[in-house]
Amino acid sequence: MSLESLVSKYTVSADKVLSKMEQVKGSTSVSEIDVSKTIEHARAYLEDAKYYKAHKKFETSLTSIAYCEGLLDALRLLGLVKFDWPAKQENEK
Repeated sequence: MSLESLVSKYTVSADKVLSKMEQVKGSTSVSEIDVSKTIEHARAYLEDAKYYKAHKKFETSLTSIAYCEGLLDALRLLGLVKFDWPAKQENEK
């Protein structure tokens, strides 16, 4: 799979997650403000990935979307947000 294809796949997936996920309220160990700030960082990395993809800088784009996904996975693993990654078939649409 080409870098451009990988970037497209991961960008679509992260876009869907960010548009549908729910932030868990009332976390005792991490403030809701900190969770919101982390989500905004993930959104910024997604936008960076789209920008670099449009400028054919696929390595940088892939790195940016990987950071985005890492932040989203961390938030989910900590139980601070709820979402499921889109199924493979959805990403290919």
